[in-house]
Amino acid sequence: MADTHHEQLEHAPHSHVTGLGVYFAVFFALAIGTIVTWYASTIDLGMWNTPIALIIATIKAVLVILFFMHVIHSTRLTWVVVVASFLWLGVLFVLTFADYLTRGWAMK
Repeated sequence: MADTHHEQLEHAPHSHVTGLGVYFAVFFALAIGTIVTWYASTIDLGMWNTPIALIIATIKAVLVILFFMHVIHSTRLTWVVVVASFLWLGVLFVLTFADYLTRGWAMK
């Protein structure tokens, strides 16, 4: 009987309550990120326009994933999947930009 009770507790869902202030802070951070994205788009940064936009978008995506999708309080397996997804996205970006930068018309 003790083993069954222990197994039930082990597989019970974990609940974590995040305070409302955290959600408002993340919301305001996302709003500021949106304003920074807009402002960065109005400035001619040359070849740095795309990398800066991608960095801002990645930061905003990480905030959404961690807090609004509750990954910050998830299991290790969820973290592995999220990190692997970002690594795969990075591989796709590297391959895409490698193709784009090696084209002859891009060097003109």
